[in-house]
Amino acid sequence: MRVTRPMLAVAGAAAALALTGCGSGDGVAAKVPPTATGSLESLAAEVKCEPDMQTDADTIRQAICTNSTGKFVLATFATDRGQREWIDDAKDYGGSYLVGRKWVAVGDSGVVTTLRATLGGDVETGKDHSAHSAHSAHSAHGAHSG
Repeated sequence: MRVTRPMLAVAGAAAALALTGCGSGDGVAAKVPPTATGSLESLAAEVKCEPDMQTDADTIRQAICTNSTGKFVLATFATDRGQREWIDDAKDYGGSYLVGRKWVAVGDSGVVTTLRATLGGDVETGKDHSAHSAHSAHSAHGAHSG
């Protein structure tokens, strides 16, 4: 599977969302259940969110979710390889990633830590872009590349 620009755009938006939040999940990580499995809808039901589908393709299904914990992106993948390629590319945008078998949840670290208490999985962290805040000024002036 090749990662497309629209997929990266959504991952980038999710990572930007993750970078704007600040949370602490102290104490939650101590109790991690077995990693959840299932469809995007069943994972969303586990964490009590109504998924707003963004991508519904054979290789990836991706939705924006909001629950009492906060806002995050939930994605499921057809293959392990497709999932790993997506995560590796998305990590360039920063953010926190809760990774299960053929699924990932992306949000700020507090949201990801809280989701982990329900879904299990492993936490991975993207690149830190805090030193690059000047880039947002370019966006405000209409600079666009694509």
